[in-house]
Amino acid sequence: MADKEGKKRQTPNKFKPVKDQTPESGGWFGNGGNAEGSRERFPRILIYIMLFLVFIFVFQRFFVQDDSREISYNEYRKVLGQDQLVSLTIETAPDKSALLRGILKSPATLQLIDGTAMQVDRFFTRIPEFSIEQADILAEKGIEVKVRESANDFNNFLILLAPWLIFAAIYFFIFRRMSMQNGGVQKNIFAFGKSRAKLMSDFDVEITFKDVAGVDEAVEELKETVDFLMSPERYQQIGGKIPKGVLLLGPPGTGKTLLAKAIAGEAKVPFFSISGADFVEMFVGVGAARVRDLFETAKKNAPCIVFIDEIDAVGRSRGAGLGGGHDEREQTLNQLLVEMDGFTTKDNVILIAATNRPDVLDTALLRPGRFDRQITIDKPDIRGRVAILKIHSRKTPLAKDVDIEKIAQSTPGFSGADLANLINEAALLASRGGRKDISVENFEEARDKILMGPERRSMYISDEQKKITAYHESGHVLVAKFTKGSDPIHKVTIIPRGRSLGQTAYLPEEDRYTQDRDNLIAMITYALGGRAAEKLIFNQTSTGAENDIERATEIARKMVRNWGMSEKLGPINYGNGHKEVFLGKDYSHVREYSEETALQIDVEVRNIVMECMENAKRILSEKKNLLDALATALIEKEILNSEEIDAIIEAGGGMAPAS
Repeated sequence: MADKEGKKRQTPNKFKPVKDQTPESGGWFGNGGNAEGSRERFPRILIYIMLFLVFIFVFQRFFVQDDSREISYNEYRKVLGQDQLVSLTIETAPDKSALLRGILKSPATLQLIDGTAMQVDRFFTRIPEFSIEQADILAEKGIEVKVRESANDFNNFLILLAPWLIFAAIYFFIFRRMSMQNGGVQKNIFAFGKSRAKLMSDFDVEITFKDVAGVDEAVEELKETVDFLMSPERYQQIGGKIPKGVLLLGPPGTGKTLLAKAIAGEAKVPFFSISGADFVEMFVGVGAARVRDLFETAKKNAPCIVFIDEIDAVGRSRGAGLGGGHDEREQTLNQLLVEMDGFTTKDNVILIAATNRPDVLDTALLRPGRFDRQITIDKPDIRGRVAILKIHSRKTPLAKDVDIEKIAQSTPGFSGADLANLINEAALLASRGGRKDISVENFEEARDKILMGPERRSMYISDEQKKITAYHESGHVLVAKFTKGSDPIHKVTIIPRGRSLGQTAYLPEEDRYTQDRDNLIAMITYALGGRAAEKLIFNQTSTGAENDIERATEIARKMVRNWGMSEKLGPINYGNGHKEVFLGKDYSHVREYSEETALQIDVEVRNIVMECMENAKRILSEKKNLLDALATALIEKEILNSEEIDAIIEAGGGMAPAS
């Protein structure tokens, strides 16, 4: 404990980044005198001024039409002698020269300055000097005289300044906005090679291992990494070396990013976070430059943690793409491999990466010396789900009848993110119902909403369609009840959700990590129970069994081809062939068995499915009275729970075998 406190006091304040400030109203620059806000607002004001000047120049230059023609001074004196002038505007310059603009009483033929003659009613001419006495003489002749200062200097100034103003506007409005990155890491468009990693100091990371549950083994593995960052000399004295890299593997939503932040929060060191996609750009060499800059920055801020999320975006196997060329992604990966080799135990920098696609990563990235330690983070078991639910419900009021263990039991296969979403959806439903705490019904509704979508009570369903759906779901229930190895029924409903008109929910008694043949046969049998019920009662089938047939066929095909559960074909894996990581599933299928073997596989799959279909038909034929009772009760109530289902079966004289 003393080592932790001492290490915390040694953490320099320079790691604390300046937080973004939102400009507020008040003051010329906003932010009430904030220096950062002033720097951000001041260039914007300059841009507005420049654009206003450019607008004035362009308007005067291109939009103000002037149809007057320039004539010589002699022609001007001729016009004065013929008494044709109506008005004359005199624009004087500082050097006493003047520009005279005149309007004639009627169009007249005048000789222009270039020697040509044409009819004009407006003209202008330039004279070297003009005095007020000349204006008085013109006024005595009844000519309207206007005298003003020339604006030539301003126009000339704008002509010289306009290109620079336009370039500045383009820079500030386009280039600067293109180069701005989230968090303010990069401010210059020409700094392509700068890393986009976000720095979070020990002041910002508030997550610790207490906020992580359901992955106890992974936490124990990572505590050693934290201990090394806090007390590296303890390991170095006996020649121990901490892993240079830690790779977190697991499905989406299992808490890989959360674990990385917890490491930073426990170790109290700077935490650099970046996504694998941030390295790759359209410009060649940018990714490699960003990798170099990231590791250089990390070494300067050691001890620290560098976290690369979704590393498969940059770490895919080399040479697997179309054409096999040396592309930008491969160059970035090569630089990453080189930088990881350059780490030493004295750098006190640990690289943590996360991915849910370890199968596509390059083998050179996974060898010892780079990512030495690979930690698998799987979906939590029932104890893990209980712990996760308790963490997410710490600030959420629960009703007295809510049993966290029962909720965890009803959510097999849920990841940590799914459970967090479950708590949130239940809280929203409780709030919508005007409750101050979350009830069991809210959790049930939230779980069904996540798995199948919201209820569609407004959907119109005819009585005939409702009857077909009721018998279909009752077929699932009854076959599952009388088939050995089936999961217990949790509830059945004919209320439409998502694309489904009804649903039968099963509640496994425990988490299963392996499946035996009896379990798989039972799953196929009760999946086909709905179709068997439709055939038995209505002597026809509907499209409602599409998903059931698909699921049953997939299980049967895996039993034969992957799990060696066919007596004729034996314990041989016939696999799905090799798949290139860039080509997808449909373009790279390689079959490694003969046509005769493929035919035998199809025959075995069909035999398994048809045998299960016959078993489902036999059960429903023998228990037809129970099928009618279940369907009738389902049409009436729309939802039946496990207790109500058992009561109907017992009242009908049926006794379900122990599964």
